[in-house]
Amino acid sequence: QVQLVESGGGLVQAGGSLRLSCAASGRTFSSYVMGWFRQAPGKEREFVASISRSGSRTYYADSVKGRFTISRDNAKNTVYLQMNSLKPEDTAVYSCAASMVGGTHQDDYDYWGQGTQVTVSS
Repeated sequence: QVQLVESGGGLVQAGGSLRLSCAASGRTFSSYVMGWFRQAPGKEREFVASISRSGSRTYYADSVKGRFTISRDNAKNTVYLQMNSLKPEDTAVYSCAASMVGGTHQDDYDYWGQGTQVTVSS
């Protein structure tokens, strides 16, 4: 079992920045590929970014590429999502997830946090 707890969400103006954190407890954090997903009201959950076990490889949705950066600190059992140049369309509940295999689909992930709300005002 892995327990995931997100933090760092909030209200920000367009063009601003936020950094989300996801703290993990339970089994070995470094054994998991970590991902961030988001779900806007009335929309399906979508992939945002993922990072390999060592942190050497990252993947991004086209919609956030160049603006968001995913990173992890295995010593602190934490994964981060730095979000810059935020847009109103980035408004969503952001959730972190852990996977033994990685991927861009939510079915690839085994454990989920409860989510944190990000609201970007225009």
